[in-house]
Amino acid sequence: MFGYSEAWLHHKGRNKHHWEYWNDYNPKTARIEPVEMPTIYVIEMLCDRVAASTIYKGKDYSRKDALEYFQNRRDHYGMHSNTAAKLEFLLKMVADNGEDYTFQYIKDNLRREHAKKH
Repeated sequence: MFGYSEAWLHHKGRNKHHWEYWNDYNPKTARIEPVEMPTIYVIEMLCDRVAASTIYKGKDYSRKDALEYFQNRRDHYGMHSNTAAKLEFLLKMVADNGEDYTFQYIKDNLRREHAKKH
């Protein structure tokens, strides 16, 4: 039997910026399937991944690290395809243009999109 971390189960089950939170039972297929994550939580996931990369890599951090981490593990994620596409788009923007540019893009575009819906 595999071990598990109660702290991790608690964290991902209560924090909507984790893709694992967005899996639910589909009564039509009788399977657990990914649900598309709202953009506001994709933004939080981006920030979480960039922050984790800077902490784990320390002085060796590169703005491409979070993108590379995502691309190297994408086949193991049970993430909705639209969620994965949005995240990868933003991670590529960080890799190509840096955090400041990406965060300004988010402020100018994605937050406005979220505000229209709510």
